Amino acid sequence: MTRMIALVSAIAAAAALRLVPHPPNFSPIDAMALFSGAYLGRRALAFAAPLAALLLSDFVLGFYAGMGFVYASVALIVLIGWLLSEKKTALRIGAAAVAGSVAFFVITNFGMWLFSGFYPVTPAGLEACYVAAIPFFQNTVAGDLFYAALLFEGFALLEQFVPRLRGGEAQPA
Repeated sequence: MTRMIALVSAIAAAAALRLVPHPPNFSPIDAMALFSGAYLGRRALAFAAPLAALLLSDFVLGFYAGMGFVYASVALIVLIGWLLSEKKTALRIGAAAVAGSVAFFVITNFGMWLFSGFYPVTPAGLEACYVAAIPFFQNTVAGDLFYAALLFEGFALLEQFVPRLRGGEAQPA
């Protein structure tokens, strides 16, 4: 129970960081979803925690067109996090964070193209949408890598200093 509280608290803290001023697309949302999938595993809470945190922060920041695509990409990133659940190495976490960045970029910009009215709904319009989004992608990758390192390494350090948080190990009485 202590471990679950710590994990959900880490996810909530990451969501709260979304409310702090930050450069465009440099946010903890994707890393939060990755962390949730990796640590909460194959259960509904792995999806509910980051999606609820995102919804709560959207209540504060305001709702926007294309929210469904953002939420779908977050759910997909939770699934990517499942791939980390058994073995969390720096290389695997970094690769998963970049994969999450790519998924977020592809899905959310597809939604922007399809529903924003800024681009013609043609192959050329889709290309223009993705090209226009490229400058924001570097911040997405940087934010995902930064916050993934913060969440995963921070929790690993916490597990070292608080033995009750270690998952899958016998706990001292």
